[in-house]
Amino acid sequence: MLLEAIQYYIKIEYGEELWHEILRVSDCKHTVFNTHQIYPDSLALEFGQACAKLTGGSYDKFVSYFGKCFIRFTSKFGYDATVRATGRYFTEFLESVDNIHHQFSFTYPKMRSPSMYLTEIDENGCVLVYRSSRPGYTKYLMGVLEQCAQDFFQLKLKIKILEEASSANGSKKQILVNFRLDFDNKSYMLNKQKKEIDQLHLAKLAPFSVDLIITLFPFALLIDRNLQIIAVGENYATIWNPEEPCINKAVGQYFRLRRPKGIALTWKNIKNLQAVVFEMECNRGHELFDVRGEDCKETEGQGGNYLLLKGQMKFVQEINSIVFLCSPIINDIGELISQSLCLNDLNSHGLSREMVLAGWQHNSKLQTMFDHAEQNTEDLENSHELLDQWKKRSDDLLYSMIPKAVADRLRSGDSALDTCETFSSVSILFCELVGLQSETVKETMEMVSTMNEAFSTFDKLMDKFNVYKVETVGQIYMAACGAPERTENHPEVMVKVAFSMLQGSRSIKTPSGASVEIKIGVHSGPAVAGIVGIKVPRYCFFGDTINTASRMQSSAESGKIQISSDTMKLLPAGQFKAISRGEVNIKGKGNMRTYWLLEE
Repeated sequence: MLLEAIQYYIKIEYGEELWHEILRVSDCKHTVFNTHQIYPDSLALEFGQACAKLTGGSYDKFVSYFGKCFIRFTSKFGYDATVRATGRYFTEFLESVDNIHHQFSFTYPKMRSPSMYLTEIDENGCVLVYRSSRPGYTKYLMGVLEQCAQDFFQLKLKIKILEEASSANGSKKQILVNFRLDFDNKSYMLNKQKKEIDQLHLAKLAPFSVDLIITLFPFALLIDRNLQIIAVGENYATIWNPEEPCINKAVGQYFRLRRPKGIALTWKNIKNLQAVVFEMECNRGHELFDVRGEDCKETEGQGGNYLLLKGQMKFVQEINSIVFLCSPIINDIGELISQSLCLNDLNSHGLSREMVLAGWQHNSKLQTMFDHAEQNTEDLENSHELLDQWKKRSDDLLYSMIPKAVADRLRSGDSALDTCETFSSVSILFCELVGLQSETVKETMEMVSTMNEAFSTFDKLMDKFNVYKVETVGQIYMAACGAPERTENHPEVMVKVAFSMLQGSRSIKTPSGASVEIKIGVHSGPAVAGIVGIKVPRYCFFGDTINTASRMQSSAESGKIQISSDTMKLLPAGQFKAISRGEVNIKGKGNMRTYWLLEE
């Protein structure tokens, strides 16, 4: 959804063309993003780099902009209701972010969310601690927070980075950032003070035994100031290793803090983070955790199946201890059995049982739907890739029959008649292969092979000089310069092409080793050009200029270039050497003065 949000708002606010350029610059092969598919963490950051490069803007601002886009985009699908329901104040929302992420993990089981909690709260804002395994998303988070404050709580938020660091634990790298969030937090502080005053005036209830808490919360944990376990819920007896009692032993020996991420399991931290949701892993007395938070070698035959507990740490002043009010996190019945638990072991209050049953009933169906969705997305991406390949092939084929400028006009809606144009001056070249025989089958095959080699060589010259190849008829090759793309120096360009063709032909041999020669004729003048045909459309030239150019070629001599006086007049003075051939009788034209072009 993060990537979908970027795509959606870039297209709307910057245009479709920029988005395609971003995909090209970032070398992204995806054109569609599937909500339940995992993409590289670096992809969004690469989009930010591409945006900055293409627009000249700031990379940090674009990454922050992506964060704002995410909030705006998800609000369109109703996720804003979740944010609004977390609390009446922005501070309450920040205190509940981890819990929101956990709830979303049931819908998006592959989601790896960051950890966030508050350490200082005052009338002018708070300090937010952010931990994540994804580097580079600091500015993104700032954009998310600014948009949330603006859209859902009508607050103007200023964010300052107090401290930024990274740490590595084995192969895992953690990013730690302390933010100072400045905003109007007076309403929250007044409400908090009012609750404290009201609590003092409430009638005191009669004291009751702590044993009742252990009964009500059968997976609860009672910890003293020395972080010693002084009591556990009654259900631990059914799952705990009887040979390894935990009472009066260090909590860190059997429990490991998983969330909030990156903090030490100390009395001060636990007491200061009572508003934060805690997740603890319990080894049930079967194995030990070492001081680095890594697993020690498992006890033989026991396995490493940990019980994950989630809940809240509450300080009980009367006994100067902290109680971890928690429930096990069980996703489905299969996991329930692997933990040696039954449905009756779960809390009768809350939704533990219902969530296990719902997960069992719907998990398979949802997983099948996700798999189908991912497969459809993959198929769609492959289809887009094939479509691009076939489009390129079709473009190449189309441009071989019709000039690119004319083909693009047809695509934009112009009719074939609209492509018909008059050109005041173009240069037409005809070139004939001389000396090829085709009396036998073998000679015919050799002739076809030689023509293919020669015409392929000429085609490369057309691309090099940006000259349009009109057609080939038998052993004759026709080209035009000055149409459909008008250019004033078309005679000069066409003469250079003629010289290059003459030089290239000298390296061409027939399969039997015989030399191949050509004769070339060039004439310049007005012409008409346009699309002819429907089934196999061609861009053709019409007019007396074409007939005269053809006569220049047919009356030329092998190995020479003959040009008309009209072409000679248009050539830059002194650039090319030419000698007059004199008056030559041209069929259908009478006597014409022509010239032989001489090579340097």
